Amino acid sequence: MKVSYQWLSEYVDVSGHTAEELAEKLTRSGIEVDIVENRNKGVTNVLVGYVKSREKHPDADKLSVCLVDVGQGEDLQIVCGAKNVDAGQKVPVAIVGAVLPDGLHIKRAKLRGVESQGMICSAKELGLNDKLLPKEIQEGILVLPEDTEVGKSILDVLAINDKVLELDLTPNRSDCLSMLGAAYEIAAILGRSVKLPDTESALQAAGTAAGKAAESISVNITATEQCTHYAARLIEGVRVGTSPLWMQNRLMAAGIRPINNIVDITNFVMLEYGQPLHAFDADQLNNGHIDVRLAQPGEKLVTLDDVERTLEPHMLLITDGTKPVAIAGVMGGANSEVTERTTRILLESAKFAGSSVRRTSRQLGLRSEASLRFEKEVNPEAVLPALNRAAALMAQYAAGQVADGIVEAVAGSNESVHIELAVNRVNSYLGTSLSLAEIEAIIERLHFTYEQAGDNKLLVHVPSRRGDISRDVDLIEEVARLYGYDNIPTTLMSGVTTPGSLTKEQSIRRITRNLLTQSGLHEVITYAFTQPDQNTLLTGLYPSAKSISLAMPMSEDRSQLRTSLLPHLLEVISYNRNRSMDNVAIFEMAKIYTTEESTLSALPEEKLLLSIALTGKRRSSHWAQKEESVDFYDIKGIFDRLVSYLGVEGLEYVSAAPAGFHPGRTAELYLNNGNGQQLIGRIGQLHPGLQQQRDLDDTYVLEIELTPLMAAANETIAYRLLPRYPSIGRDLAVVVHANVPVGHMEQTIRQEAGELLESIQVFDIYTGERLGADRKSVAIALVYRHAERTLLDEEVTELHAKVVAALEQQYEAELRK
Repeated sequence: MKVSYQWLSEYVDVSGHTAEELAEKLTRSGIEVDIVENRNKGVTNVLVGYVKSREKHPDADKLSVCLVDVGQGEDLQIVCGAKNVDAGQKVPVAIVGAVLPDGLHIKRAKLRGVESQGMICSAKELGLNDKLLPKEIQEGILVLPEDTEVGKSILDVLAINDKVLELDLTPNRSDCLSMLGAAYEIAAILGRSVKLPDTESALQAAGTAAGKAAESISVNITATEQCTHYAARLIEGVRVGTSPLWMQNRLMAAGIRPINNIVDITNFVMLEYGQPLHAFDADQLNNGHIDVRLAQPGEKLVTLDDVERTLEPHMLLITDGTKPVAIAGVMGGANSEVTERTTRILLESAKFAGSSVRRTSRQLGLRSEASLRFEKEVNPEAVLPALNRAAALMAQYAAGQVADGIVEAVAGSNESVHIELAVNRVNSYLGTSLSLAEIEAIIERLHFTYEQAGDNKLLVHVPSRRGDISRDVDLIEEVARLYGYDNIPTTLMSGVTTPGSLTKEQSIRRITRNLLTQSGLHEVITYAFTQPDQNTLLTGLYPSAKSISLAMPMSEDRSQLRTSLLPHLLEVISYNRNRSMDNVAIFEMAKIYTTEESTLSALPEEKLLLSIALTGKRRSSHWAQKEESVDFYDIKGIFDRLVSYLGVEGLEYVSAAPAGFHPGRTAELYLNNGNGQQLIGRIGQLHPGLQQQRDLDDTYVLEIELTPLMAAANETIAYRLLPRYPSIGRDLAVVVHANVPVGHMEQTIRQEAGELLESIQVFDIYTGERLGADRKSVAIALVYRHAERTLLDEEVTELHAKVVAALEQQYEAELRK
């Protein structure tokens, strides 16, 4: 919201405080001011001049020689190159000695032999934003209204000698999306009163048209949930033209381009009251009727931007009973637009539901100053005052005659907010020792009414313009703001406090992130949106999941919710390889989205996944060592370290060949969750065909669902004493069928050896012609130890024999000799 200092001073006395000082006070009270913009970009000595005559330059076809009166007793001869300069105009004139933006100094000069004693200026040369002006004014000098006083400073005429405060409002402070709202805030800070526009006197002075408004227009609300109040006035005999210069100055200071007197008045009142208005050409409405209803399926409307909009049943429309004429709170229709031929105006002021306007505005991609205010809920008590204010201005500046009476429909009532505020509660929250009188003074500064409600208690009546205040804590915040945050003492907290801690999920996510980064991996963050073919690139953990398309995607490449993290990790690898970064080790912890429904009837299920991708070299070449490429056991080792640290047991690797993975170098991860084996992830190399398609070297990936892993994790770290008694080692080499999983053999050994087995390590696997095509030799080192005594060689030999016997029985293993 842009607040003009000069405009603000019409509602509240700001004397004694500069714009910068007001900005500081606003920021300290909780409404941040981003910037204070000076509208004067360095203009001095520019006056209003009257062009008495214009002659063609004797030696230049595109120059004119003008005789200009600037109210200083002597006419000035000025050479001007603008096409639109002409005799009889009032124009801004930079006299000799004037300074324009960018430090341009005006001096006497000769142009093609003719002396020039100043410069006739355009809006851009005065530092104005010419994009807010009509095109014809942008391309030439600025022509002022005929009634502009000659010799007056252009700083006063165009309100350039003004400063604009740009407020960075939080969503709850929509009351300051209006000049009056900002005035109430400044008045509360300074302890001054607010002067409201005298609309009633203006209406009485304007007089009324013959007949009553209800005889020519009618209003009905069909969509009562989306519109609770709709009011209209009829203004006849209007003359559409240019709005007064002071109004144009106010609009431009707020960043709004003046259009014509009717539209400018509706925009001016919207900025003043925060209540958006709309003016219809009453002659384009069917019998002057207004019906507020929801759109019909497939209904269309060409809006004021000449775009045909296809409407949906949830969108709120303003209709004339036969056709839509506006999208409520968003934009009017071209079929009821006010034009130069318009003479009768139906002026709308209404209370539309913010949720309805927000949804419609977002879906149609139409955001405006009006929709912004409706989205945040307008003040219901400003509907009629804003309507009357605009009607009075149209009578004054558009020669309109306001028909007697307001035609309105009301579909709901506005409940008043009354809050009990206790002094001890204020002080307990703020740590202050404010008295009842001090709190009453602050409430009065807010322009809230109140009454006594017992000992040291007030019953505060909150005006509807402050929709953000609904509880006593909101009032306490107001007391704190106006009392001054700097004045609140530092005190210790009282009451029960709870020390902060991480949840199990947060703790494990942090552990996982630390372990993976310590292992040399870099964390990446990718889009949750993807393109359709990416979801089918690899067989994910949820192959039956249906695609979830976005209603309004940012692009085709981001049109669906992802069902796997791996495709985006491959994009990151490709991105790095294209920039000569061939060695990539990355991971991502993020959510994917799954559903079994072809058409969503409920929100998709979110699942937390961990994905890892490795490619390139494990280590670079060195004079003392050769370079080595990463392989399956690098990514498996990283994951095993994580699993070991988390204390997860019952994890099993099972050979698999899902689509998109190498058929001989891929495993599925199963976890025993107490109810059987649960598939929780996949680990392996990408299929060579996919690697070639993506122009990748050997790439190894892991994708695992973290939730079951977290459930199985043991957060408690168990410590044990270093061993005091010696261990006994035994090596074992057996020949088994090539298809026997070594992991199963390890499980058998652990079961048979029991607690005396301290460690087990496979240190060699051999295959060759001597063993046969379908046989392999597995060499395993076993370490036995007792925690409380020295083991005897005989009992280890007996236990080791049981291990060998179990392997022979279950896997037809033969001791290798």
